Amino acid sequence: MDPIRMIETRRSVSNLVEPAPGPEALARAFQAAVSAPDHKRLRPWRFLVIEGEARARFGQLVADALKQREPGAPVEVLQKESQKPLRAPLIIVVAATIQPDVPGAPPVEQTLAAGAATQNLLLALHAQGYGTAWKTGPAAYCPVVKAGLGLKPDDQIIGFVYTGSIGAPPAAAPPLAHRDFVTRWTPAR
Repeated sequence: MDPIRMIETRRSVSNLVEPAPGPEALARAFQAAVSAPDHKRLRPWRFLVIEGEARARFGQLVADALKQREPGAPVEVLQKESQKPLRAPLIIVVAATIQPDVPGAPPVEQTLAAGAATQNLLLALHAQGYGTAWKTGPAAYCPVVKAGLGLKPDDQIIGFVYTGSIGAPPAAAPPLAHRDFVTRWTPAR
């Protein structure tokens, strides 16, 4: 597939089924991910693969974190939260390990580098025929979830990349015209 066409056709997929990408497909996707732009070569990205039974344990972690954030959350809401990781056969947690005092590479640049790595990951999986959905939500910003995943308080969860084979094609995205987002800057005289 033409690389530009591949980028244009990538969509979030909500119906993800088995099989998940195997070791070779994941290795290729991670290699593409770590090719992202990275100011000062800090390599801030980290990838945690959650599959199999670990998805249920991860579901319990996010449900427990929700209960701590919202002690009055109804049982049905907690149950729904615990089931979210079962929506795909594999989840890749992408995190940025932030080094706060690097001259010339503020934390925002490190976070952006990990975001670029995430986009490369999505594109590499798409190029191999797999579907993905990049999710965040309150769990991505929760200290309880970070600690449960072995991350440090200053680390940033960039997203939970739900991954698998495409069970049903995603709906076509509404067309966007790049012209609506591009202007030419002309300096004042």
